[in-house]
Amino acid sequence: MKEVIVQVEDLTMAYHDKPVLWDNDVDIIKNSRTAIIGPNGAGKSTLLKGILGLNKKLSGEVLVMGQEVKKVQDKIAYIPQASSVNWDFPTTVLDVVIMGRYVHLGWIKRPKKSDIEKAEEALKKIGMYEFKDRQIAQLSGGQRQRVFIARAIAQDAEIYFMDEPLAGVDKKTEKIIMDFLKESQRNGKTSVVVHHDLTTLPEYFDHVVILNKRIVAQGPVETTFTEENLEKAFGGGGVID
Repeated sequence: MKEVIVQVEDLTMAYHDKPVLWDNDVDIIKNSRTAIIGPNGAGKSTLLKGILGLNKKLSGEVLVMGQEVKKVQDKIAYIPQASSVNWDFPTTVLDVVIMGRYVHLGWIKRPKKSDIEKAEEALKKIGMYEFKDRQIAQLSGGQRQRVFIARAIAQDAEIYFMDEPLAGVDKKTEKIIMDFLKESQRNGKTSVVVHHDLTTLPEYFDHVVILNKRIVAQGPVETTFTEENLEKAFGGGGVID
């Protein structure tokens, strides 16, 4: 039996007292590449934030690696939606990537030479080293997303949570991100990704959670990503061609 690394039980969440997710149970398998899919407004981003404790839940329990999230934060990397980030904040590419080391340093200590080297190695890996001194506001959308990937690489997390990392990026960036996730899986890591392109899902992921405010289905892609389950979630709008 495969090991569960993220366990969600009876999760209910609301915005402004309006329920968004109801009584959801989710099991994320260790060392999987898991996609979360569903129609607009299904609660995909809310589910991620609920797991990470970024938004308050009405009820339910979440365990990551068998513990409360706050006890394993140094093992978790989170890449939010690009649209939710203040890109005008005056900081350089290298500084953003070094932030990935802070979970190991604590916020009081200054990064050591080894931390800076890890950040630079991460930038080289995703083809952004030449931009290390550039302000993030000056980057394209795909370049910004790559910087966030570099930050996750520098953190050396065990689980990567990503909210639509492929939305609006160029093909080169998409390949870099997926190559990173596949390499991470080979190294024993787990990724949980909110994903919008159903046509690439079977190629990019091996597990899927199908959501529309409640869990419609979850499990291996080959048995779960079916016409029937998509019909239940999307009502005909997401059926495979």
